[in-house]
Amino acid sequence: MKKIYTTLTSLLVLASAHIANADEMPSAMNFGPRETLTIVSGDKTHSFNIEVADTRAERARGYMFRDTVAVDEGMLFEFEEVEVASIWMKNTSVFLDVLFVQPNGSILKIEHSAKPYSLRSMTSEAPVAAVLELAGGQTNARGIKAGDIVQHEFFTSKK
Repeated sequence: MKKIYTTLTSLLVLASAHIANADEMPSAMNFGPRETLTIVSGDKTHSFNIEVADTRAERARGYMFRDTVAVDEGMLFEFEEVEVASIWMKNTSVFLDVLFVQPNGSILKIEHSAKPYSLRSMTSEAPVAAVLELAGGQTNARGIKAGDIVQHEFFTSKK
């Protein structure tokens, strides 16, 4: 009987510690005010309200721990230097379209509907200035493709 009591007490302590730590679970990061970004695709222009991840910590966090991404939202990961970019979906619970963008705003490559929680590395394969993440399926739904132009003040400053 004493052994059962000790086991139950230990389980209760562990459960209490787990519940107490629930408040310390990671949460979505606040990236500040949203900005407008457009993508010119043929004769169409698509507008998105974006968050900008321009620090190492923001780029590392990205859309982690978010439950949703609206169809008109996105996140722009700005790099200080042009580089071969690599992205994964760790702790990201939503499908995302990942656009690798060159310094002139031209889309180099798109990873369509990247799988949530995947640890597979998606790379730009060539140097880029930024990565844009949109809700999964939006590039196909809107006809956005490699070669289309992303317009945002970040790319204007790169010229």
